[in-house]
Amino acid sequence: MNLEVFSQFAKKEKGRIIGKNQTAVIYTRVSSKEQFDNNASLTTQLKYCQEYALRKELDVIEYFGGTYESAKSDERREFQRMLNYVKRRKNIGYIIVYSYDRFSRTGANGAYISEQLKKQGVAVISATQEIDVTTSAGTFQENLYHMFSHFDNQVRRDKSITGMQEKLRRGYWTGAYPFGYTNTNPGKGKTPNFVITKEGRLLKKAFLWKANANMSHVEIAERLKEKGLDIRAKKLTDLFRNPFYCGLIVNSLIPGEVIQGKHEALISKEVFLKIHNLLHVGESPRKYSFDDENLPLKMFVKSSVCGTPYTGFIVRKKGLYYYKNRRKGSKENRSAKKLHEEFLDLLGNYTIADKKFIEPLTEIIHDTLIDKNQEALQDQKRLTNELNKLNEQIDTLERRYVVLNEITRSQYDLFMPELKTKQRELETRLGDEGINSSNLKKSVKMALDYACNLPSLWKLGDLETKRAIQYMVFPDGIRYDFKNKLVQTFRVNEIFATIRSFSGNLREIKNGNFHSICEKSRLVTSTGFKPVS
Repeated sequence: MNLEVFSQFAKKEKGRIIGKNQTAVIYTRVSSKEQFDNNASLTTQLKYCQEYALRKELDVIEYFGGTYESAKSDERREFQRMLNYVKRRKNIGYIIVYSYDRFSRTGANGAYISEQLKKQGVAVISATQEIDVTTSAGTFQENLYHMFSHFDNQVRRDKSITGMQEKLRRGYWTGAYPFGYTNTNPGKGKTPNFVITKEGRLLKKAFLWKANANMSHVEIAERLKEKGLDIRAKKLTDLFRNPFYCGLIVNSLIPGEVIQGKHEALISKEVFLKIHNLLHVGESPRKYSFDDENLPLKMFVKSSVCGTPYTGFIVRKKGLYYYKNRRKGSKENRSAKKLHEEFLDLLGNYTIADKKFIEPLTEIIHDTLIDKNQEALQDQKRLTNELNKLNEQIDTLERRYVVLNEITRSQYDLFMPELKTKQRELETRLGDEGINSSNLKKSVKMALDYACNLPSLWKLGDLETKRAIQYMVFPDGIRYDFKNKLVQTFRVNEIFATIRSFSGNLREIKNGNFHSICEKSRLVTSTGFKPVS
């Protein structure tokens, strides 16, 4: 019997097939105006995308981007214009990008946008990272690219913060200089030189009026205005509380620390303390014990409503510990036992159930990182060569002056500062570029080893171990929704975020599909890379 007569009973297609249409749009971008003005990167991206479209016989009907916009957020104007264009038309099958980090660097959110586009039949494809996004293995690999683009952002952020912390601890202020000072040696990588300005000298009078005559801030503001400095009384309150003016540095990047600054003090420490009635205080107040074995989550947990950290206390009659939101009137007390159980449940979400997955997952994550950072590794190699040549020039100049006496002191002083400045700039850029490939696999494996026993390690560990695990997985601490008794996260270490993101894939692995994922992942990684020795 001819089955065509039954065709009217066949099920209709649900949704749209990914990449059904051979039409595409191209999206290119760079991160900064400097890169945009140079234009080399945009030209390269467009060239590769067009060549890819020709090779795959795709009809490109529109172009987007072609400008600078940071991918740290997905609320980019050109990016959103492209998404709206694609969503309004049913004939678009592909969005072509040079690499997945050109599409998004927001990690899970970028992967979510890509997944929503697939439901509309639109695939995001990379001209330089070719994978089959219609398969589960390809989707797994695409998600890895999105996660590690975000990871790369976090690494750069952490490096930047570490550098600023080190600079602050050496006594040098970072960021905008305080009111009353000017920096006579501005520029990235340069040592700042803060000098007191005319406004600063008038501000010094304000400090002295407050310390010696206890004038009101309104009266001080009026006197300053008569002398040519128009400043609000409210701003004086903030200035009087800033220890920078007595030569000290405090900053949220180094919480709890007070550093002796290298800058010239506007007033003495005695004047500053006198303003705050701290010059002749009695005995030091008793410090609340932070290192309490029974309350390891103190200050690590913050209220999801107001962001206030939780402290802790003990009900001595019952011998029970509680966490407490220290916001006045909050009335948010939570049993330490209950909160610890809820935290352990949260840690369980970032755990690998079986150690047999560690080795293959280590290879996948390591190879993807190496492949993802090929451009950075090439830049690292180029910068290293430039630095080596520059060091040779510095050595030659010093030898000609010190050993051979071929040049005079004035000639030496003319060229050496410029070479030294360029040397510092290259060393700084080298610190911000690329990844440490020699230790990368070891770091990934270590994180995955921890992921097998996170709850047990935390439960059985001492206070130091517990806190190390807490900040390793959740660098910014966690939030607590007291009303709904929910533990929530601010930011998760990208390795552990990846483990949770691919929990569904791990279930597939248990069903015997791991070989396919491994093979697909290796297909897109580069070969021939030699780790830095």
